[in-house]
Amino acid sequence: MNVETESAGDLPHENYRCGAVALVGRPNVGKSTLLNALIGFRLSIVSPRPQTTRHRILGIATSEAGQVMYVDTPGLHRGAKRAMNRSLNRAARTAMAEVDLAVQLIEAGRWTDEDEALYAALVEQNVPRLLAINKVDLAKDKGALLPFVAELTARHQFEDIHYVSALKQKGLKELESAILKRLPVRPPVFGEDEITDRSERFLAAEMVREQLMLRLDQELPYATTVEIEQFTDREDGVAEIHAIVWVERDGQKAIVIGQGGAQLKAIGSAARRHMERLFERKVFLKLWVKVREGWVDDEAMLKKLGYTD
Repeated sequence: MNVETESAGDLPHENYRCGAVALVGRPNVGKSTLLNALIGFRLSIVSPRPQTTRHRILGIATSEAGQVMYVDTPGLHRGAKRAMNRSLNRAARTAMAEVDLAVQLIEAGRWTDEDEALYAALVEQNVPRLLAINKVDLAKDKGALLPFVAELTARHQFEDIHYVSALKQKGLKELESAILKRLPVRPPVFGEDEITDRSERFLAAEMVREQLMLRLDQELPYATTVEIEQFTDREDGVAEIHAIVWVERDGQKAIVIGQGGAQLKAIGSAARRHMERLFERKVFLKLWVKVREGWVDDEAMLKKLGYTD
């Protein structure tokens, strides 16, 4: 997203700030939870599994002080051999190149090779960066964080360091303040009531995929994706949505459907409830499960599904 080409008029006041901020980190470190907490809305899907986020998600937080466009990015995947993983890496790196600031999120007390690779990518892009140490509420010995941070900052340069719990929403006010003061003086890009630039069609697919991530065992969720075939607002005010759950093998299809269709029904019911809260209207959701062998390595299929730019 290039915010420099967009404008929403005059500055609301002389020190109004507006800019794009990438939330970056290795998979499953809490980026989506942090995004949702910062914008005060459950926008980005969350599950305990790594690689939940597959797309760049823009979440908009507007206040009297300014407008922050947070970009939740897929985690960088080392040794990405499959086409989809390479696509996720491209999405993450592109986001780094298009923002005014990056917040690197790490887990309290842990700095892995993946964290190091991500830091190197930020340095390469010459992006101003803050460090947010997440899950501090889970650290048994908080005093042990001090030498960890001292060693980390001796070898890495960050403009500021923040201790947060995205899940418990601790330390976020200070992080927000640090972000805003580093953004340029610029008019808002979006209206004050807007929370994302993503369509309801895209969000519907994500909410179905979230339920797949939450309800299916082990590696199966990574072999699934969701395509919205139809999204129609009927005359009675109901949003009618038809979606395909794509899997790679017939055995996976049987698992997603479940005995007597029970699993697919549970996935659809939970996704529909989330959609109705988000879209603020009734939803009629119909799901099908189809097999497309090797879709995660099919560049044409990935493009169709929105995984490539």
